[in-house]
Amino acid sequence: MMYRLVDSVVSPLARAVWRPTVEGVEHVPATGPVLLASNHLSFFDSVVIPVVAPRKVVFLAKDDYFNNPGLKGRAQRAWFEGLGMVPVDRDDTRAAIDSLQIALEVLGRGEAFGLYPEGTRSRDGRLYRGKVGVAQLALQSGAPIVPVGLIGTDRLQPVGSSVPRLAKVTVRFGEPIRVAGEYDGVAPGRARREIADRVMTAIQALTGQEQAGVYNERPADPH
Repeated sequence: MMYRLVDSVVSPLARAVWRPTVEGVEHVPATGPVLLASNHLSFFDSVVIPVVAPRKVVFLAKDDYFNNPGLKGRAQRAWFEGLGMVPVDRDDTRAAIDSLQIALEVLGRGEAFGLYPEGTRSRDGRLYRGKVGVAQLALQSGAPIVPVGLIGTDRLQPVGSSVPRLAKVTVRFGEPIRVAGEYDGVAPGRARREIADRVMTAIQALTGQEQAGVYNERPADPH
């Protein structure tokens, strides 16, 4: 119910206020499991994509956002749940395994799951090397991967800012990358690496970002 409220009221309002440029939305399958793999510039990325996507997109979010006390905490929880976000404890040693399982459950229900192969936000605007989780999910679920290129969300909510600003934002959805059956007989490690690299190449073509060539490490202070 909360998702329907956000989708029918908040999403149109957000589009009216920020007027994002959205391209390639026809590449997102209307039904069935799909992975939306995006570059990551801002915390607000996980709001922008669900607002402009043609269907519900589930993202993982830090469980801290769901556990704040009081009226503000309840409102915040309702907001994130309305956007389709699922809490996960990123500091737990089992976080990666739990995240993979949650994603597979979402895909198993025929839904869309959003993720950032870079792992964490880019602090310098460059595009970092993709981790292989996106490939693992695609291989296990058979879901296609739709690359997503975000431009301008770093200005919409700069790192360290808690309040979104008015800024020009562009969201580009690329052609789906289908891997089901394509890597039969290929060593699993090689298959995952090749798929992850294909995804990042597709994202770079959508954004034009400089490629860092290395992995992006999460800073000690996530804020």
